[in-house]
Formats: sequence, C-alpha cells, structure tokens
Amino acid sequence: MSSATRKPKANPELNLLLFSIPQSMLVQLGTASTLLLLTAGKASLQALETMGQTSEELFRGDRLPILDFPEDHEINNS
Repeated sequence: MSSATRKPKANPELNLLLFSIPQSMLVQLGTASTLLLLTAGKASLQALETMGQTSEELFRGDRLPILDFPEDHEINNS
C-alpha cells in the first residue's frame, strides 16, 4: 500500500549507469529529430521532382538534333 500513497516524481528520468537523462530532454530530442526528418524528406521529394522535370525537358523531341535520313530514291538506287 505504500506504493499507492507515494507521489510520482515531478520530472521522471531515464537512469543509466553513470548518468540520468530527464524524460523532457528525450521528448525534445525526439521532436527535433522528427521535424528534421520531415523537413529533409520534403526537400528531397522536391529535388527529385525537379530532376524529373529537367530530364523530361532534356529528352523532349524538339530539343534533339535533326538527323538526315536518306531519301527513298537514294535507297532504291544503291
């Protein structure tokens, strides 16, 4: 019954061998890393979309050089 009457700590900690880390610090690190991951994902998606659009422009038909094909009568004469 003594555990039911005990008050919980105001700031619980993660106890490791040599030091302890407050849970609020763990929440802050988790939040910052998640936001960084979301931002990096958004930036990489935008970069991939830009590269895709650039490659489409590069291989568009009106940008390619005009090739000289032999005429039909040149093929028949050979």
